[in-house]
Amino acid sequence: MGLCFATNNPHKLAEVAKLLPANIRLLGLQEIGCFEDIPETADDLTGNAIQKAMFVWERFQINCFADDTGLEVHALNGAPGVFSARYAGPEKDNEANCAKLLQELSKHEDRKAQFRTVVCLILKGRQYLFEGVIKGKILLSARGNHGFGYDPLFQPEQSNQSFAEMSVHDKNQCSHRSRAINKLVDFLITD
Repeated sequence: MGLCFATNNPHKLAEVAKLLPANIRLLGLQEIGCFEDIPETADDLTGNAIQKAMFVWERFQINCFADDTGLEVHALNGAPGVFSARYAGPEKDNEANCAKLLQELSKHEDRKAQFRTVVCLILKGRQYLFEGVIKGKILLSARGNHGFGYDPLFQPEQSNQSFAEMSVHDKNQCSHRSRAINKLVDFLITD
């Protein structure tokens, strides 16, 4: 089965490809001829995931899924949340986002945070939602060279490593995205 992942993020594509069984062929947006920027204008992660998946389905009529992920920091009342990718501005600059987060948290002792991913699957025109959450904390400074986004600053519970210190395999054993994608895969296998 071919299944399009509605993302232009090569890091996400690589992570998700490792989670899918061999009988599911992951297609990127360029492989289906989608070169447009997909809008993300909803007020929450669920709305953005639905919006992106529907964009692909309505234009290409191909089974697809989309995700939206947010880092939710307790001391910042859930920020950056739905604005995680654009926290420091519309450029989606990972280093600037991390710097802003550290600056915003500099006056807080509470470092609790969670990553949350919502996946919207459109299969034969029907919509299904899956969610994954991983709790952890924001470190005082960046650690590690792997991953992307806030990975150097996020340390999941039950680990002494940041996401950026983990291999893709190890991160996929516990991450928010892998938890949501595993639910999607379980659904596809049993459907």
